[in-house]
Formats: sequence, structure tokens, C-alpha cells
Amino acid sequence: MKTRTQSLTKTRTRFAPSPTGFIHLGNIRSALYPWAFARSTGGDFILRIEDTDEDRSTQAAVDVIIEGMAWLGLDYDEGPFYQMQRMDRYKEVLAQLLAAGHVYPCYMSIAELDALREHQTQAKEKPRYDGTWRPEPGKTLPAVPAGVHPVLRFKNPQGGSVVWEDKVKGRIEISNDELDDLVIARPAPLGQVGTPTYNFCVVVDDIDMAITHVIRGDDHVNNTPRQINIFNALGKPVPVYAHLPTVLNEQGEKMSKRNGAKPVTQYAVEGFLPDAMVNYLARLG
Repeated sequence: MKTRTQSLTKTRTRFAPSPTGFIHLGNIRSALYPWAFARSTGGDFILRIEDTDEDRSTQAAVDVIIEGMAWLGLDYDEGPFYQMQRMDRYKEVLAQLLAAGHVYPCYMSIAELDALREHQTQAKEKPRYDGTWRPEPGKTLPAVPAGVHPVLRFKNPQGGSVVWEDKVKGRIEISNDELDDLVIARPAPLGQVGTPTYNFCVVVDDIDMAITHVIRGDDHVNNTPRQINIFNALGKPVPVYAHLPTVLNEQGEKMSKRNGAKPVTQYAVEGFLPDAMVNYLARLG
């Protein structure tokens, strides 16, 4: 696997689908643009399978991703990499963040968190974690409840803003005060590291795979400031971001696996030509 210093002058993009359902046209369009950008700049295009949702991820869905990309000619230079095969690496980086004070254990139960959010909603406030277990100088933390396995939360910066120049949307600025302390590892006994969550794994992958440009759907815009803050905590350069418009279905809703969008491989079965499909996807929007 390459490092960022090895590719400072080379474009490296990625397509990182989740195999929790069969890939559809809206998904595959998010592969077309990073593939085309890498090819047009003499760069590398990486395929990464984000399969941390073990309950919903299936091999059949992975097969459709690979078959659909092959049908459309979206060849990749590296991969496929599977996040579930990189758990040791994620836990290693989590331990580094914990030791550096960027991460802390949180013992707030789901019931307590639900009650907090309900109270905030009734008070017409934005539902968010309130930092009960966030360590601060001079702050006395609650007593650790017996038998509760904590999650790990990222200590998001307070004050200031996250700003980036999105190559599609232009300048975007998000106040850090709008972001609560993100859960980046699921519950585990104190002293152990639980299964890392999506936003954290993505950052570690993008660092290790030396990704220079993250080109993805605009449903990820809200994840970007959180990910940028994790990049900064790790002292790593932030990639260039470009968030593509969402593909809608005939009802004007976001195309999704859950509302009837058919697998991209079905179009091959129905006799559509791959060049025609690529042309159609490229001209959408």
C-alpha cells in the first residue's frame, strides 16, 4: 500500500461502496467520476469495500459491485480492499488517538442518550450528545457505572469552524459547535477497543491509501467536517473533496436500494449497452 509521500504528484481516487444491498445507478455514478478523473490525470483508482455493517453486508452484493464495474469498464488499479480485514490497523490508530487525548470512553447508555435527545427536541434544540463524559481540566466526571461497556468518542474541537473548498459545491464552512463528539468505536470493556465506526475507518483508509481526491455523493457532505477533524487530530493532510449531486428516481426521491432501484447488472441482462449506460450516467446532472 502506498503512502501519501509516494504520491504527492499523482492523483489517487477511490470508490468505496457499502455491500448492504445491490449497487444501483446512483451508486455506480459515484464510481464513474473518480474513475474518469484518475484516468484523465494519469492517476490511480482504488476500489474499497466498506463492509463494517456485518449484519447487512453480503458477498452477493460485493459480487454485483465487481460485476457491474467490469461491465461498465470501470477498471481499478488497486483493491478491492475490505474494511473488515483492516480491523487491527483501525484499532492501532484508535489506541494512538486515545493515548494522545483525542478520544475518551463514554458510559452514557442508549436509554440516557434517547432521553437527552427527547428533552432537547422538546426544548427546540438540536439533538446532540452533551459531553457528559468528555474530560476537561478541572471537570469532575460521573462515577463509572458498574457493568457498562463504554463507547469511544472523538474529542471534537470546540469553537472555530471546519472550512473546505469543495470542487463541486464551492466553499463550505461548518461551525465546530454544530458537531458533537462522534462515536468512533462501539462498546467494549474498558482497556479494550471496540469495533471502529464508519467515519473513523474512512479516514484511516484514505490516509493509508494516499487518497488525494475524495469524489463522492453529496449525502456525505455532513460527514466531511467530522472526517477533516480526525485528519487534523492525526496530523495528516486532508484530501480534496468533491461532492456530486444526488441521482433521483422518477418520483423525485433519492434513488436507493430500499425504494426499488434495480441492480446495475440488471441493465446488462436487459440488453443495455455498457457504453450507452456510461454516456447516460456522465450526462446526468
